[in-house]
Amino acid sequence: MPVPVPQQRAASAAETSHGADLTLLVIEDDPAGTFTVPELPATAGTRVRVRTARNLTEAGRLLTDDVDCILLDLALPTGSEARSAAEGADELATLKHVLRIAPRHAVLALTAEDDAELAAEAVRVGAQDYLFRGELDGRLLSRAIRYAVERKRADVAQHQLTESRLRAQENARLERGLLPTPLLEGSDLRFAARYRPGRSRALLGGDFYDTVRTPDGTVHVMIGDVCGHGPDEAALGVELRIAWRALTLAGLCGDELLSTLQQVLEHERESEEIFATLCTVDITPDGRRAGLCLAGHPAPLITRHGRAAHLLPYEDGGPALGLLPRNALPQALRAGDTPWPRRQVDLGGSWSLLMYTDGLIEGRVGPDSTQRLGQDGMVAMINRQLAQGLTGEDLLEAAVTQVRELNGGELTDDVAVLLLDRDQEHIRRRGLNAHRGRSIPRPRPEPAALTAPANPASTQRPPL
Repeated sequence: MPVPVPQQRAASAAETSHGADLTLLVIEDDPAGTFTVPELPATAGTRVRVRTARNLTEAGRLLTDDVDCILLDLALPTGSEARSAAEGADELATLKHVLRIAPRHAVLALTAEDDAELAAEAVRVGAQDYLFRGELDGRLLSRAIRYAVERKRADVAQHQLTESRLRAQENARLERGLLPTPLLEGSDLRFAARYRPGRSRALLGGDFYDTVRTPDGTVHVMIGDVCGHGPDEAALGVELRIAWRALTLAGLCGDELLSTLQQVLEHERESEEIFATLCTVDITPDGRRAGLCLAGHPAPLITRHGRAAHLLPYEDGGPALGLLPRNALPQALRAGDTPWPRRQVDLGGSWSLLMYTDGLIEGRVGPDSTQRLGQDGMVAMINRQLAQGLTGEDLLEAAVTQVRELNGGELTDDVAVLLLDRDQEHIRRRGLNAHRGRSIPRPRPEPAALTAPANPASTQRPPL
């Protein structure tokens, strides 16, 4: 069916959009006819170039990236290229085929005035708008082309935004699932942690930590930092954390465990320049002693009841993982040398242990200052917060917040900080209560009391 040629009418500047020239691909079935779009005046700033295709095969050849809009005659016979078993009698089979081969192009449907339902269905299927042949003129067509192009651009932008949001949600769920869950069931120690990646809108960075209790009652805790804070470093940090947990549960610790992690790092890193710092602490079942290993990592901070916080000894620390040459580690182990000495530390009865990554200490001490906070500044800051009565989760939140404020804004590096504490008096009271509960019969509680069990953890305050 031939497409009528619109009368030559000039469109006003208000009815046209300024910008680059547009290209219209007309797909119609009049082999002898020609279809022209009124030439826009130069003041409008935009011209419409027209290409005409007599069938879908020819349209496929003419459909290039510079085509902005397609005007499709819905009366075009359905060719074999658009026909399928499911669309054998579908009046919109041609339109659906065009939408498949031109997913990023605006499409206008052209139909007869008595096909209003078909025209509306064409828009529901995916066309940007429809036109009736009897009402078609140059001004209407020119405006419809611009409207269709802009609507398609908006649809594409909205689709891309939706996809971006879905990807961000999926990444957030994935990163959240990769954060560790401490395994401390049966332990008297209490655990708290704060994590803030340096990457914008990320949940996971190159810092990593974990805590597990093995069947013999030993509590193993680790914190580390892969150099850099991009997605590759985050992935490597997760690999090292999972490897550490598996090796720890398998019974490895100290130098043997760090040597194996060094091999994991060498196999998984993208380049030989990548390294990771690590600090491991193995706390004995009675909670009074610990073994400390440092691999290029800042020493933990400890405080005991009634005493100021201070750093644990760090003179015996070894190099970061990945800095030793590949052949140096096996040779050192065969010679009996220990790259990462394990130092014994007396913790005492009540104590709190703060472990952190260098993101906590490398921030500036003022917005206009080049001086870093450093370990000494961090110790002084923690002691001030302890003097204010801050403990547990509140202490960690205050520490991270104050470091950010001192820096004058967000920190560029990842920050991980965790806290383990042991309260000897609380443990003693709990043991006495448990003994009394076993030896002194108590009346059976009323049913209402069973619906609101006491939460002893809500009244417990750790020493740090």
